[in-house]
Amino acid sequence: MDLVALLGPAAAQQLILNHNEQLPLKGTRQERDFEPVCKLFLPWTSGTWLLTEMDDDGLAFGLADLGMGTPEMGYISLDEIWEVVGPGGLRVEPDIDWSAEKTLSQYATESRLLGYIRA
Repeated sequence: MDLVALLGPAAAQQLILNHNEQLPLKGTRQERDFEPVCKLFLPWTSGTWLLTEMDDDGLAFGLADLGMGTPEMGYISLDEIWEVVGPGGLRVEPDIDWSAEKTLSQYATESRLLGYIRA
């Protein structure tokens, strides 16, 4: 899978920059709370992901909502999401009109209360 084609060059670059900035800070009080860089979704279901970081291999970090009422933060394999094929061959898509309005932890707090990501 071509991550740049899925995410767009600017988003892919920013996700990698965020990952590189965060890497030495993981597990410390200096860890960054980034605004999500992009929103991905499955157009035939309620699967939604807000991503803040990604390594060179497509392992991303963000907030995931699989539509079961329990959104959670964690690591996401973009390769695995891409392998999901829906009706008519649909696959995961970026929400090209979306932009973040708050940090990932703020989205996570809100989504845990609501049971879904409101983005």
